[in-house]
Amino acid sequence: MKKKLKYLYDEMMELRRTSWAKKSLLIASFVLILLWIIFNDTFCAFGGLSRRIVLNRIRLATHIHIERASALREVKVEEIPLDNFLHLQPNTTKVQVVSLLANNASLKDNTVDVSPKYKILRQQGLIPSRQLPSALIIGVKKGGTRALLEFLRLHPDIRAAGSEIHFFDHHYSKGFHWYRHRMPPTLEGQLTMEKTPSYFVTPEVPRRVQHMNPGTKLIVVVRDPVTRAVSDYTQVKSKRPELPKFEERAFVNGSNIVDTNWAPLRIGVYARYLERWLQYFPLSQLLFVSGERLIADPVIEITRVQDFLGLKRVISEKHFYFNATKGFPCLMKSEQKAIPHCLGKTKGRSHPYIDPMAIQRLKNFYRPFNQRFYQLTRMDFGWS
Repeated sequence: MKKKLKYLYDEMMELRRTSWAKKSLLIASFVLILLWIIFNDTFCAFGGLSRRIVLNRIRLATHIHIERASALREVKVEEIPLDNFLHLQPNTTKVQVVSLLANNASLKDNTVDVSPKYKILRQQGLIPSRQLPSALIIGVKKGGTRALLEFLRLHPDIRAAGSEIHFFDHHYSKGFHWYRHRMPPTLEGQLTMEKTPSYFVTPEVPRRVQHMNPGTKLIVVVRDPVTRAVSDYTQVKSKRPELPKFEERAFVNGSNIVDTNWAPLRIGVYARYLERWLQYFPLSQLLFVSGERLIADPVIEITRVQDFLGLKRVISEKHFYFNATKGFPCLMKSEQKAIPHCLGKTKGRSHPYIDPMAIQRLKNFYRPFNQRFYQLTRMDFGWS
């Protein structure tokens, strides 16, 4: 009898343990299912609303992107079924979906489904990708590089980085993958470019650019070196009012000797830096833009740049409005918007008074360097 009772007791305990195991498994499964339902908006009560919001954003982003490229492609958004955007991989976020056509996403190789349903998007050129730049504005500081880039942004075939990347002078050790990631996504047929004025004067940059792509097109915006130096000084002075007067910095200990160690004056010796660039690139791959003409008659210089880059002449007289108050051209971004877009308030600001004798001494100093620069570029910029 005792043996039977012990056996029954053991069986009951085993059954009890098994039951608790099954209960634990059921409870764990229930919790996992509950968490999955909560965090997966496919089964969430707001899932339908989220999907509609995403689809509306996609349609808006599509219109924005096509408006940018309308001069090149005739794309009818209404003919692209919205269902094409729903077959995305599970790891694709809503931000990536919306950014796909807004041209500001950080796309990964496995972000977009490669199924046949995306063929229509690829045929229309609506799948952007990041590319290393094929053209660089390499200088010079305070020569007009920002104005040139803003003017070029009007061209639908140009996509430029939003800020100075400083890859070839400050961040080269981070590699080309890092550099490419900072470029804007482009469509097939669009040109990627960036602007960093310090490239022109940094010794290591020409070799590094050639290593990236020997066929890179280089644009240099130059300006009378004396005026450029004053402009450079004015910019720094606006941020550091305690700086000495221009004349005190330009000459060694109050003498007539020009202080070429001072960066605002050193940059203006253009010939010295150009000779280094010509060791790595032929003259045909460099375009020299007159900073003075870029302001006085921007269409002439912009036309030269478009031709140099092999682009259709899209930017013309209708895109510019001259601001007589600041003495600077403003942009008419579209015929529909009559209000011109002018560059920042710092553009066209007045320079401080500089002793005319100091200006003349600087002109005399730069004259032989200017003549050498004219010989190298085969252009006469008319700096006295």
